[in-house]
Amino acid sequence: MYNKILVTGGSGFIGTNLIVNFIKKGFEVVNIDHNPPKLPEHKVLWKNIDITEFEGFKEAVFSFNPDYIIHLAARTDLDGKTVEDYSPNIVGVENLLRIVNLLPSLKKILFASSKFVTKNGYEIKDQFDYCPHTKYGESKVLTERSVWANKPKCDWCIIRPTSIWGPWFGVPYRNFFDMVMRRMFFHIGRIKCYKTYGYIGNAIFQIEQLLFNDTLDENHKVFYIGDEPAYEINEWADEIAFELGFKIPTMPVWVIRLASKLGDFLGLFGIHFPIQSFRFQNMTNDGTNDLSCTYKIAGEVPYSRLEGTRATIKWIKENQFDR
Repeated sequence: MYNKILVTGGSGFIGTNLIVNFIKKGFEVVNIDHNPPKLPEHKVLWKNIDITEFEGFKEAVFSFNPDYIIHLAARTDLDGKTVEDYSPNIVGVENLLRIVNLLPSLKKILFASSKFVTKNGYEIKDQFDYCPHTKYGESKVLTERSVWANKPKCDWCIIRPTSIWGPWFGVPYRNFFDMVMRRMFFHIGRIKCYKTYGYIGNAIFQIEQLLFNDTLDENHKVFYIGDEPAYEINEWADEIAFELGFKIPTMPVWVIRLASKLGDFLGLFGIHFPIQSFRFQNMTNDGTNDLSCTYKIAGEVPYSRLEGTRATIKWIKENQFDR
């Protein structure tokens, strides 16, 4: 019998790519999500379930009786005003933790958290060290604490996706590609900025390796998902532009800083402007994550950044109206 894999949040960006990967490899897959799948052929795998509703969630999980679970379902935007706005990230994982120990054949479960449990530039001391700067990040801290307080009987681990990009992605990471492709991206003086990003093909590889390999050491239960080494953003933007046949211009720092202030002002009136102070700070401050634990288990990733860039440009051109 084929292994059965349950993916919650399988209609999202990472979930869609995971399901494509697992189907190709012959696994039996079910997607629990309150949103329909991105791909029409995945509709037969979809169960329209709200994970904050315990009974319906429990019934859907029990009826499939999975061997493995990848829990991705969450609210992931940054628009929430309170932690309670992110109830799927809190109540949803609490419900799942009540369910999983009742499953007779469950071998392993992966819980998706986020790099936003700490802010950019924060040096993490250990896997229990948190420093969120958004309500979304705070909700993911609660996700992780719930898992630690109610540890499943089977093997488990927590994954923290970094800035994952590639086919089927959306905001905010698609915005970077869109800005470069529309020639709206500028280098900011001579500032170099290093960030941990991850191509989706490599992220799927890492998640699969973590799913099917033991992660029993409780001193190493948290794994960042992403590429190594960190990207220098100007180099990556130049790489994208080169594939499209143009060069990216450089603007003085003071011009971009002034434009960001204008963006802040227009934002007060609900007018969107390509750059605000938040984006300016994000573009000029490093944000790297330690991937050493992940690479010990997953090894070298299968795709180079250039291969991922070319595949992503191709996908955007083929799906230019899919936002």
